[in-house]
Amino acid sequence: MEIAVTVAVIIFVIIVGMFLIHRLNAQHDERIGAFRYSDALPGIGRRNRKSQRATAPNGSPTDATRRERRDGHR
Repeated sequence: MEIAVTVAVIIFVIIVGMFLIHRLNAQHDERIGAFRYSDALPGIGRRNRKSQRATAPNGSPTDATRRERRDGHR
């Protein structure tokens, strides 16, 4: 008799767990469905001003020291 009760309780717990997981997946799907992946990122492609950005220097500071070492200047 104890074995039958134990098996019934285990099956019941498995069914409750399956139902809980199913509900959590449905809730997660609703959240994903509400999020719009195709929207443009804010600030990209929406520039009104024609200002130029500061450009990066042609070489980094480490390039200059490497050049000096290669030329024999230390």
